Amino acid sequence: MMVLGGCAHQRTPSETTVQPVVPAPAAQPLATRPTPQLEARDLNTRMRSDAPLRYVVKPGDTLWDIAGYYLRDPWYWPQLWDDNPDIANPHLIYPGEVLVLTRNGAGQPRLQRGRSVRLSPRIREQEIDTIATIPLDAIRAFIDGPRLVSAKTLEDAPYVVSFIDEHLVGGKGTTAYIRDADTRGDAASDYSLVRDTGPYTDPVSGEVLGREAVPVGDVHIDTFDEVSTGLITKSFREALVGDRLLPLEQQDLVHDFYPHAPATPIEGRIISVFDGVSSIGQYQIVTLSVGRDDGIERGHVLDIFEAGRVVLDPVKGGQVQLPPLQAGELMVFKTDARVSFALIMRSQRPVHVKDIVRSPQA
Repeated sequence: MMVLGGCAHQRTPSETTVQPVVPAPAAQPLATRPTPQLEARDLNTRMRSDAPLRYVVKPGDTLWDIAGYYLRDPWYWPQLWDDNPDIANPHLIYPGEVLVLTRNGAGQPRLQRGRSVRLSPRIREQEIDTIATIPLDAIRAFIDGPRLVSAKTLEDAPYVVSFIDEHLVGGKGTTAYIRDADTRGDAASDYSLVRDTGPYTDPVSGEVLGREAVPVGDVHIDTFDEVSTGLITKSFREALVGDRLLPLEQQDLVHDFYPHAPATPIEGRIISVFDGVSSIGQYQIVTLSVGRDDGIERGHVLDIFEAGRVVLDPVKGGQVQLPPLQAGELMVFKTDARVSFALIMRSQRPVHVKDIVRSPQA
């Protein structure tokens, strides 16, 4: 769709200063729109006291961002659009469009389209992407991993034995020598290069759930032999001797999922954070101790609770565990059988490994 592009702000049309639009990351409209599994009987109780009556969609906005201007709990955002023929699909709104807060016949808040901001006097014709559910750049580098694999899968996987010219590390464009690659004629030529960074362990039971294979890059094998020759075609970090090759994952992590709460109560823990940063905040990627076998789906929204500290009772003696404090919310975007991967959508307190995640309360 070709539209007139401009950088919109919350001003009247005559006050708007137009700048060239920087398109938001690509997003595909949802083919179907499931019914939200968590609804407020009275959405007025979830509204922010400073919710704007009028909002101009900006380049880079997500549906979660927009809901955050109106709702204390953004995962109720589908109700803002329900029963509203003016916005049948909220993914099909564009930068520059005006959203107006109204009420339906039952007095419930709804968003409708207002008059779009007039983009003048300087105009550029440019293709504008639709509004995504979540910030796609935050998970784009994560699309090929990490993943949960068994120790045997890694043990049996092909591995880098050396690099060309005795290089100690490799990057994009480096030739790598690989052992144990499948030499059959129907073998795949493209692989994900991963590194074993240790076990996923359930912090409560101590059970090892599998191994964490973190993406290093992609490899294209040119020649299959006892020692195969391949080229590193994509690099996320320096490749090392001993890194393993796994089949490329074809899962589409960006499209076709809808934020919603679990239909049944779920509770788990954060067991690791992607890239091992010490401070976990908004848009960091974390691994959870619950997965598909526990009822977790892509799009599930969970509350995060900081595990309560254990303190000494100065009166009665002994130890007392303080109640957990809510620290934020996250959204699951990738699932495995026993673990899942989620994006921290909001953090009002520091988030830590071993913090509790559970279904939000209606």
